[in-house]
Amino acid sequence: MVVHSQSAALDHCSLIKTCKPTATVFNGIPVVNLRDPQAKTLIVKACEEFGFFKLVNHGVPMEFISELETEALRFFNLPQSDKDKAGPPDPFGYGCKMIGSNGDVGWVEYLLLNTNPQITSHQTHTVFRENPESFRSAVNDYVQAVQRMAFEVVELMADGLRIEPRDALSRLLRDDKSDSCFRLNHYPPCPELQALSGRNLIGFGEHTDPQIISVLRSNNTSGLQICLKDKTWVSVPPDQTSFFINVGDALQVMTNGRLRSVRHRVLADPRNSRLSMIYFGGPPLSEKIVPFPSLMAKGEESLYKEFTWWEYKTSAYKSRLADYRLGLFEKRSASAAAGL
Repeated sequence: MVVHSQSAALDHCSLIKTCKPTATVFNGIPVVNLRDPQAKTLIVKACEEFGFFKLVNHGVPMEFISELETEALRFFNLPQSDKDKAGPPDPFGYGCKMIGSNGDVGWVEYLLLNTNPQITSHQTHTVFRENPESFRSAVNDYVQAVQRMAFEVVELMADGLRIEPRDALSRLLRDDKSDSCFRLNHYPPCPELQALSGRNLIGFGEHTDPQIISVLRSNNTSGLQICLKDKTWVSVPPDQTSFFINVGDALQVMTNGRLRSVRHRVLADPRNSRLSMIYFGGPPLSEKIVPFPSLMAKGEESLYKEFTWWEYKTSAYKSRLADYRLGLFEKRSASAAAGL
């Protein structure tokens, strides 16, 4: 998810899109036990089919999750004037309702925090300075535990794909210059608008995440939806004790399309607030995003032009949320270029 929001909160919701509530709760989300001997195979299968799976027995202490949820809710329940001190985002910091600089809006407020101590972020420092030490401690404990789990997930993924060395992905996330970040999203309830229109507000519009991998955890309020291969939108049953793993655009390119980044969105709940925590694992800015040679059959060509993470990230910042960002980086076949 690439977000560069502005500080001014919208006083009116007329610009926020709505959609009809869906009764389609999808119970076919793949579930992977991280300690299962077959986890590497199940992870690859899930990422090929859905670009998404639920991870259980993940090893992240529940007390870290609970402590961070408590601290996050304390922040989001502050008076608006206090929250605004953590903004405007640069892109790190506090943002409200405005998503990107190209007109996208949603029923959401958020904190975007830098997770790499090698990269200086004034707003991340401001957030930690203006909040109790317990907030910084909760964020650090949680992020470090989730990072360790994410490293393990992508190493199992490499095993399942037979990529050598097995740390080919995890080294990018472990790198001192890794462009990774952490996001807290809060979707307040909005019963008045739902009652008036009978429709749900879009909390965060449909998009794919640009990074390598995203690790999501939320409370037990529903709202997350993914788009299946047949273009059907389905609701993901919430599970506050588990994590959901998303394939990002960079990983799609690095596997030459074998693993597909998942298109997803969040609908605001009319009665209950939704809180989600997302770690976005990105490579260093200078990293070339190209398919792994071991995944390419003899004579197979890359589906994508060669580019760096910085080039793709810069392009993503200029796009609308729902744009197919990888389209600008796909190679066109000779027949397509000729219009055949």
